[in-house]
Amino acid sequence: MAESDPLLSRARGGSDCRPGLPACRGVLVGPGAKAGWDLCFDQAVVFIEDAIQYRSINHRMDARSMWLYRWYYSDTCQWVLSSIIFLILSLAFIETPSSFTSTSDVRYRTAPWNPPCGLTEGIEVFCLLVFVADLSVKSYLVGWVQFRKNLWLVGYLLVLIMSLTDWTVSLSLVCQEPLRIRRLVRPFFLLQNSSMMKKTLKCIRWSLPEMASVVLLLALHLCVFTMLGMLLFTGEKDDGQDRERLTYFRNLPEALTSLLVLLTTANNPDVMVPAYSKNRAYAIFFIVFTLIGSLFLMNLLTAIIYNQFRGYLMKSLQASLFRKRLGTRAAYEVLSSTAEGDGQPRGVGVKPQDLLQVLQKVQMDSTYKQAIMEKVRAYGDSLLSADEFQKIFNELDKRMTKEHPPRPQYQSPFLQSAQFLFGHLYFDYLGNLIVLANLVSICAFLVIDADVVPRNRDDFVLGILNCVFVLYYLAEMLLKVFALGLSGYLSYPSNVFDGLVTVILLVLELSTLAVYRFPHPGWKPEMQGLLSLWDMLRLANMLIVFRFLRIVPSMKLMAVVASTILDLIKNMRAFGGILVVVYYVFAIIGINLFRGVIVVPPGNGSLAPDNSSLACGSYEQLEYWANNFDDFAAALVTLWNVMVVNNWQVFLDAYRRYSGPWSKIYFVLWWLVSSVIWVNLFLALILENFLHKWDRRGHLQSVSGDLETTYEMSTVELLFRDILEEPAEEELVEKLKRHPHVQLCR
Repeated sequence: MAESDPLLSRARGGSDCRPGLPACRGVLVGPGAKAGWDLCFDQAVVFIEDAIQYRSINHRMDARSMWLYRWYYSDTCQWVLSSIIFLILSLAFIETPSSFTSTSDVRYRTAPWNPPCGLTEGIEVFCLLVFVADLSVKSYLVGWVQFRKNLWLVGYLLVLIMSLTDWTVSLSLVCQEPLRIRRLVRPFFLLQNSSMMKKTLKCIRWSLPEMASVVLLLALHLCVFTMLGMLLFTGEKDDGQDRERLTYFRNLPEALTSLLVLLTTANNPDVMVPAYSKNRAYAIFFIVFTLIGSLFLMNLLTAIIYNQFRGYLMKSLQASLFRKRLGTRAAYEVLSSTAEGDGQPRGVGVKPQDLLQVLQKVQMDSTYKQAIMEKVRAYGDSLLSADEFQKIFNELDKRMTKEHPPRPQYQSPFLQSAQFLFGHLYFDYLGNLIVLANLVSICAFLVIDADVVPRNRDDFVLGILNCVFVLYYLAEMLLKVFALGLSGYLSYPSNVFDGLVTVILLVLELSTLAVYRFPHPGWKPEMQGLLSLWDMLRLANMLIVFRFLRIVPSMKLMAVVASTILDLIKNMRAFGGILVVVYYVFAIIGINLFRGVIVVPPGNGSLAPDNSSLACGSYEQLEYWANNFDDFAAALVTLWNVMVVNNWQVFLDAYRRYSGPWSKIYFVLWWLVSSVIWVNLFLALILENFLHKWDRRGHLQSVSGDLETTYEMSTVELLFRDILEEPAEEELVEKLKRHPHVQLCR
């Protein structure tokens, strides 16, 4: 192999490499043996770190390259790279058309501030140069052969060339070019930096044929009912059929649009009212269409997306598991050696002390590192076989539960009794009851004062109650710190949440007392400082309502749902990243297609708010003027409103009138990508996560009867870990033999 490390190759004995030959020492003697063994240690460190992060091991493994590799994947370097990606994506809010206005409503929006030519371009070229350096490092580390095989790296190169070329054209035209192509490809920088997003995108691409089959069936369903509707609603003038035709079935595009919107139930029952008002039998047409389309075909599409995507995702995650096992097996290969006894070889394996020395250098979570090192020490001086070595790193597949620090030891019997009392679970229940009472009191005053304007309210009683409750929360926090110790108190996330909210409430209450004095009858002073008395009370009440969430861990079923939500937030980075990419691309396209097309007709501005003459339910009558594509922020909000599909027919109609009938293609494509595909993928993730937790909870309950035990997933890989298959030994060995940069011959 042209790029294999010569030192390691020599250490393995070149062509004489065979099972039982010392891996890194035993052939070399003198200074070369130590250098070779140090190199093997460093290689093992890199291989283990690759396994932890599910990375490919096909990269250069000489000493200088490994230093560069570990530096590149360090937390600092990756944080800088992520910040640069965030910066270049954020330029869309600043670039012309700028989003720096207080409102996007075309009736009230002032002229936005637009940056001078060269400001955003200077920031952008800095980001692009960082990406050039990023690509250079990646290309060097994997080598030219691997670079040509990696389509993402090739695409990275092409995107950078196109972006720099377009940037040059932009400067040559003094930033007056009508279209900036590079803005469309910026999300690629986000995609290529996340392996999980690449997997998700690949799974979506693999699932597209199955999705397309159902989409074609939906299209056929729409076409058939469109033709039936146009033939059915052809009545005489002033007839219900004619009103239906003129309103919803005027021509083929209008009829298709009306039924497509009905497929999402956004215009139900409006679309059938004209005909149904004349003859109740016409309701059958719309009911049958909705039954077949919305309740059968759309749910069938959901099932197909869920099933196909889940299958392809597991296939992709199986490849990730293979990478993980390959990394640990490669570490075993470079550390393995022949132990001798009485002059005869007695086995091949890894010495525990060597593995401990390697683990000291590995960058990983301290909890996992401690657990793995304890398992290694349990083997004593006996050599670790390949199977034992692999099982040690199975600890990485588990969710480690951190132990809480020991409670303080008090000598006084009185203090011990107090510690037992305030550290008991029932003390938490008492706190929950107090929070509930606080919430009930707030609700009571909201109902009583619902019709009283804030300046006429007497906040004396509510102010006193808030003081009392905040004092209790402070006492509760201090007593828990006394019972558990400060480190023990902070080791519980629920206590951290409670303590943070309590401190904020205390600061707010002290500020209120300092500015407005102690509550008294008729307590409604004039506003002083930044916030009025009512604003400060309202903020305090909102924090108290927020603090009520502390009861969630106390309710077992609710805790399962809450933990599912928390895991989704952790696992949503890839899915959320895909959504960010799609939003970004569609927003840029929308700006280029529809910027400035929405204009306020004469007499419909802020000085003429009477919309009684406008068509009911129209864009103008509903005053949707803030929903436009005149800047990036406004485009994002408009796309969100269309994705929700409530009243999305209003946008279809408005942009048809202001821009042209072809604008419907843009919005329908957005509906397919966002509401149909992405929302169903999100639903698949929710189902998998919740069902796995529910099944796991039932299993733990049946085994131990302990509902306190919960099992939380920290990554998508661990979510499917129980159903993934372990790679075969032969596959791992064969793959290691083909490593392009190191001669792993076992």
